[in-house]
Amino acid sequence: MSEEFLINFTPQETRVALVQQGVVQELHIERTASCGIVGNIYLGRVVRVLPGMQSAFIDIGLERTAFLHVADIWEERPGNVEAGQGGTGTNATRPIERILSEGQNLLVQVLKDPLGTKGARLTTQMSIAGRLLVLLPQERHIGISQRIEGEVEREQLRTRIQGLLQKDEPGGFIARTMAECASDAELASDISYLRRIWTEIQHRATNARPPTQLHHDLTLAQRVLRDLMSPETTRVVIDSRENFQKLSSFSHEYMPQVAALLEHYTGERPLFDLHGVEDEIQKALARRVDLKSGGYLIIDQTEAMTTIDVNTGGFVGLRNFDDTIFKTNLEAAQTIARQLRLRNLGGIIIADFIDMENEEHKSAVLSELNKTLSRDHTRITVNGFTALGLVEMTRKRTRESLAHVLCELCPTCGGRGEVKTARTICYEIFRELLREARQFDAREYRILAAPSVIDLFLDEESQALAMLSDFIGKPISLQAETGYSQEQYDIVLM
Repeated sequence: MSEEFLINFTPQETRVALVQQGVVQELHIERTASCGIVGNIYLGRVVRVLPGMQSAFIDIGLERTAFLHVADIWEERPGNVEAGQGGTGTNATRPIERILSEGQNLLVQVLKDPLGTKGARLTTQMSIAGRLLVLLPQERHIGISQRIEGEVEREQLRTRIQGLLQKDEPGGFIARTMAECASDAELASDISYLRRIWTEIQHRATNARPPTQLHHDLTLAQRVLRDLMSPETTRVVIDSRENFQKLSSFSHEYMPQVAALLEHYTGERPLFDLHGVEDEIQKALARRVDLKSGGYLIIDQTEAMTTIDVNTGGFVGLRNFDDTIFKTNLEAAQTIARQLRLRNLGGIIIADFIDMENEEHKSAVLSELNKTLSRDHTRITVNGFTALGLVEMTRKRTRESLAHVLCELCPTCGGRGEVKTARTICYEIFRELLREARQFDAREYRILAAPSVIDLFLDEESQALAMLSDFIGKPISLQAETGYSQEQYDIVLM
């Protein structure tokens, strides 16, 4: 399936759209004021060790301290290195309080960006990604990407990489998918590049005082060229001359075969408008997603999980009800896979397909879901249908979802998705007036509220307001405030 990347640059942000067969499949956004920090390496300081949680909080110079779990602490253990097993593990034999102490300096790398109220997640096992290989400075074994499936091919690639390494050189490598087709010269160049970066990091660490950033990962556009390009990629369109030149230089140095695919867009119409990407961004922020058949999805994102509800909507089918449900669920499976990528939804995902009695239909829907999810660059685990007809999934979450990047909680409803009615606010004000009258001896009480609430006081609740005024023995005046939300009000003592 042919694909192309569209890269839109402004001084404030970089936006990348992956388009397959004319349809937007992925969106990546990186803002200058809040760039992602996954892959960055810091010299941090241990602020607090929590034995009960087997974790520690590390100051790396961000607004919130970062989180380090004992399972992400690398330790070299006797026997593992010689056996080629590496040194990472759960550290069950050593509790975290025996590994770290408060005030200790520590070299760490970011595994996950800060998400919501959570700080960044860290690891002490370093990894530096190149185009073909990933350097693991603390390891000594050669790993192969799981996407290279043939055992013969895996062993041949491992032997080739091993032959390019000096016996006494520290550090192990993981071969990425693109390494399978690379020449020995390209592999050697990647090895040299990665070792040079690690040497520079070590040199900075010896002269730095924590918290200090020692290494910054590539920009979004550079990571796209390094990580997301595939044999199906036909072109990369860039709408900034300056950044086109920078990416051309970067690709000529590290990925010569990619340089020919770069194009500079010079048209007057904005690049994202030309390809309909702006419209897709607006749709990706909506709660409802319409299906071509007439059905629709309802996507609700919470902090703990994302739920996706499938509905037939206006689709009535042509033959019988079972076929209608089956066709809707089949189309929904395809759309769900695309929406997960488009919105970058991660964590626990629950899909509530329309109930199906036919086991063959269930199997076909699950198969279609797995097929379309296989195109995702992010690791996904899919479980079968539960007894309640739900499909449970997990999708690795390393950065904020599209909605969290572009939106914030509604200041009116606070994220509830609904507001109290004007009548509810009226009754709240009645109760508040009674409380105020019992505590304070004012000459007059003035109600400041939204026009919709004031209108209700003047119309249907006017008699109740007059009765309350007589009961407390003080006049009550009204004042409409156009700037108030429906739930907002004040009672002023005159």
